[in-house]
Amino acid sequence: MTRSELIAQLAAENPHLRHSDVEAIVTTIFEEITATLSEGRRVELRGFGAFSVKRRDPRTGRNPRTGESVEVSGKAVPFFKPGKELREVVNGGPPQAGAPKPPARPAKTKA
Repeated sequence: MTRSELIAQLAAENPHLRHSDVEAIVTTIFEEITATLSEGRRVELRGFGAFSVKRRDPRTGRNPRTGESVEVSGKAVPFFKPGKELREVVNGGPPQAGAPKPPARPAKTKA
């Protein structure tokens, strides 16, 4: 799902909100998550998961084209750890209240 699809779906599910208001809400949430991570802090959304920043140490890499050794500098990378409820739903566990049910799979028949 893309950002614009998310905004369109939320606007359709909440007809009492204008499309521009939904877009502002989604943009604000993403900007706040980004700003918090850029400060090196963690964002936890209960029932969904946690965003954090992990540090990668500098290392010696290899150029795949030439085979030469290349120094790769250290960096910070965003990391997402899903929450228990999200993992259960993704793995076919009990859906949360209000969540859409996945389509039923046809039964397999023996040939």
